Amino acid sequence: MLVRLPASANLNGMTETTLRRTKIVATLGPATDAPGMLAKLIAEGVDVVRLNLSHGQPDDHRARAVAVRAAAAEAGREVGVLADLQGPKIRIETFANGPVQLAEGDHFVLDCRPDAPPGDVQRVGVSYYGLPQDVHAGDVLLLDDGLVALTVREVVGAEVRCQVLIGGRLSNRKGLNRQGGGLSVTALSDKDKADIRLAAEIGADFLAVSFVRSAEDMHQARRLLHEAGGNASLVAKIERADAIPVLGEIIDASDVVMVARGDLGVEIGDAELPGLQKKIIRESLQRNRAVITATQMLQSMVRSPIPTRAEVLDVANAVIDGTDAVMLSEETAAGDHPDKAVAAMRRICLGAERQFEPKEDLDKARHRLDRTDQAIALASMLLAGELGVRAIVALTESGATAQWLSRYRTAVPIYALSPLADARRRMLMLRDVHPVAFAHQGQNSAATARAAVQQLFAQGRLSEGDRVVLTHGDHVGRGGGTNTLKLLSVGTDGMVESLRDL
Repeated sequence: MLVRLPASANLNGMTETTLRRTKIVATLGPATDAPGMLAKLIAEGVDVVRLNLSHGQPDDHRARAVAVRAAAAEAGREVGVLADLQGPKIRIETFANGPVQLAEGDHFVLDCRPDAPPGDVQRVGVSYYGLPQDVHAGDVLLLDDGLVALTVREVVGAEVRCQVLIGGRLSNRKGLNRQGGGLSVTALSDKDKADIRLAAEIGADFLAVSFVRSAEDMHQARRLLHEAGGNASLVAKIERADAIPVLGEIIDASDVVMVARGDLGVEIGDAELPGLQKKIIRESLQRNRAVITATQMLQSMVRSPIPTRAEVLDVANAVIDGTDAVMLSEETAAGDHPDKAVAAMRRICLGAERQFEPKEDLDKARHRLDRTDQAIALASMLLAGELGVRAIVALTESGATAQWLSRYRTAVPIYALSPLADARRRMLMLRDVHPVAFAHQGQNSAATARAAVQQLFAQGRLSEGDRVVLTHGDHVGRGGGTNTLKLLSVGTDGMVESLRDL
């Protein structure tokens, strides 16, 4: 079902004739610092911005966070902020005289000493001094996202002596992976711990943990975030082969999951990546977690004003698979056309959604119902499918009910009404969910329901004659208490013509 709105409808600051269901995350950087560019990205439909803490100084990120909040307020919208930790990415060090060219068959040494001299065509230092303990003869090491490959010949002391398997140009600070994973570096570096405090300081809505290998990595990050006074939703970036055997545990320990296809593709191989992407999306949805698909989605748009057909299909397939959000990285952070990249992403999402009608199996036997709000969410979707309602309206404090609703894939939009700005921003990552500011002002549940419908009618989101399903708790304003489902009919001027408990 294609959900259309009146042409004048204002959706969180955007005027569209079609309500987009998939969310867009865009990375900030030098390209978005240009005057007026943030406003353009927001106008084109960005839902969440990403601060890549791998680059720049803390003051850069503070300034961008402030700029985002100001630009969003100016546009009459809410935009979430995702702070992305660098993580313990293993890198080679620098070369004495600039980039070197390695040829197939050359011998090359990875020097894992703190005092390793600047590199040359025969050797280079490595930031991870434990590498000699993690690798053995015959292992394949991949540099610069696999553009250069080395085979380990032998390990002697602090030296990993290799032979070039795939030659190429190698420059300063390129990443290093072991094919198949298995490097034992910890998930949170000292820099990450400092950046967690920074994320709490700037009020980030999401905190992404890089190179996660276990649920404990996420638990540790959450403890540090809470100690710093932060309340962000935690994002587990799946980019290590080691994470796959314990994927379910990692998902359960997280609030959001990111399919980080760059390093993951290097470690597991390109041929395995498409199937694994689908698996991660499917398991995340089944475990009630939001999921982001990321890395090189519109890579050609770093320089080109239009995407390739292959990129269009890549984004569309992620949307069809049910991803909550798609992410732009270099395309917006350092590209020539940041606003055009967001516009292209929006068009592709809408196009994929038009061509694909979700058919969720709502048989309760397929869904573990451990909570009342889960049962209410499932019942709401069953009712929406049977009666052809225009929308589902969830009165929610924390956003938990909206998240459960969004896990059951249908084409019915979910308007999540909450008085809490931080909860509304966290809901911006949920597919199908459209957060709305709403103050219940101590009204009883019936009066609150009527007020909610009238507000949505006044905003152009509902029309006379629409039927909606509304969920709320007996005690309006109390978090975690959703236990009521009602069917509403919208009358003249947004008044509720009929209201009956189901």
